[in-house]
Parts: sequence; structure tokens; C-alpha cells
Amino acid sequence: MEGRVWLDEMQSLYRDYKDKCERAAAQVSDDDFFVSFGRSPHSIAVLMKHIGGNHRSRWRNFLTTDGEKQDRHRETEFTAEGETRASIHEKWEEGWRIAFETLANLGSADLERTITIRGQPLSVVQAIHRNLNHVVYHTGQIVQLARHLTGNAWQTLSIAPGKSDEFNAAMRAKFGNWWSNDHGNESE
Repeated sequence: MEGRVWLDEMQSLYRDYKDKCERAAAQVSDDDFFVSFGRSPHSIAVLMKHIGGNHRSRWRNFLTTDGEKQDRHRETEFTAEGETRASIHEKWEEGWRIAFETLANLGSADLERTITIRGQPLSVVQAIHRNLNHVVYHTGQIVQLARHLTGNAWQTLSIAPGKSDEFNAAMRAKFGNWWSNDHGNESE
């Protein structure tokens, strides 16, 4: 796969996970946005603040400075004390803006380069995969917290339970019957 195509696909995946987090978070009240369970400080607010802070550190001057910036103060990302939903949203958006700008400005040749995170050398491809994995992990946490907090009011972010046949019918109408030439799925 050509480098720019791969980078565009990575941006698309990042946008999808950002959207999932935002659609999940939008379903919870302002109070529930800050709720954490047990000894874990991980409320939706804290997770979104952390992702924003991580992006700001990792993606700023991505090719020229270490990914763990001296001004990061990672531990402060795990508290929402004194924060509002709006202030968390600002941090979230700033991190994502930096990430998307950096990804858009990378070229195919940059994929051959090496960067460092906490001094550890990583290829640009490895660093992007590592960061995407981090986002995916926390996206799952955000979605699960939102599902728990909204209870029966939860609006699914994908195919709703009991709606698979309806969804597949719509996909066949749009793209054709993908099973028509698949002899491995025939029932005997």
C-alpha cells in the first residue's frame, strides 16, 4: 500500500474512534461525565482529558522531538478536579487537532523515519500503530462507561441488537448480495 494511502486510512480510523467517543460521551449527563467507579479515577472526562494530553504530547513536533514532552505532566491528566465539560472538550479538541494536522502533513518518505517516545526508538509506522492502539483501548473504556451510565437510554453506536438482518439487507441493497458467489456458505 502506498504511504499516503496508508496515512489517509490511519486518519480515517482515528476519526472513527474520535467519533465513537464523542457519540458515547454525548449520551451522558454533565454529572455522569465525571463519574468514576471504585478506586479507578477513569471517568469519561478523565479518559478524554488523557487522550487529549497524550495526543498533544505525541503529535506535537512529531518528527523532531521526543513524543513525551517535558511540559506534559501526565499525572494531571488523571484528575478532573476543577474541570468542566467545556474545559475537557477544549483539551480533547486541541489534542485531536494536533494529531490530525500532523498526520495530514506526513508524507510517504516520513514512514521510513525513526522517532522516539521516552527515548525508545520507534519507526513512524510503529509509533502510529502504538498510538492508535492507545486510542482504541480508551475508546472501549469510554463506550463501556457511557453504556453503563445511560442504562436503557443507551443509543448503540453500531448495529443494534436484533437488527442484524435489517442491516445486512440494507447493505445488500447498497452493495449487492455478497453471498451470491460464496459457495462456502450454502446450507445443505
